[in-house]
Amino acid sequence: MQAFVIDAFSFSQLKERRDGSILISDLPRLSAECAATDGALSWSLEGGMAKMGHPLLRLTVAGEVQLMCQRCLTSYAFEVDSVSELILAKNDEHADEIEALIEDEEIDVVVGSKTFNIMDLIEDEALLAIPQSPKHTVCPDVVIDSSVSSSSPVAAIEAGASKKPSPFAVLKKINGRT
Repeated sequence: MQAFVIDAFSFSQLKERRDGSILISDLPRLSAECAATDGALSWSLEGGMAKMGHPLLRLTVAGEVQLMCQRCLTSYAFEVDSVSELILAKNDEHADEIEALIEDEEIDVVVGSKTFNIMDLIEDEALLAIPQSPKHTVCPDVVIDSSVSSSSPVAAIEAGASKKPSPFAVLKKINGRT
């Protein structure tokens, strides 16, 4: 992953703005969570000042990632559309003070630096935007093709499951109600 480093305090004070896109395959932690690593995320970063005069970064990350549904084990497109506001603190103690002053759960306080890596921030934001246990709203019907090679473990399990007799049919035979 190519680093994009800024002086976070100067960036905020000068109210700078940058934007671009980054390939999902260039974000190793996000790639590990995705079913496919093609595609890109677009991002924008804006500097400014918070209401109480603290330096602020506003990060927007958007794009589509392919996730694996935990119910049906098929991939699906998930739309990342995240906006976050980050107040910059000089150190951990200062961050704790700021968090005590603001009572807004939507705003995070982070320790800024003169070597603040924006690509790490973008990847963190995308990871926070995706669900911990990704699932379709409604899983699609999975069609089992008997010509599927047994080299696919999921296909082999599904094919084997479709050949098993229903446990209720077996109970009917035992009970004599055929």
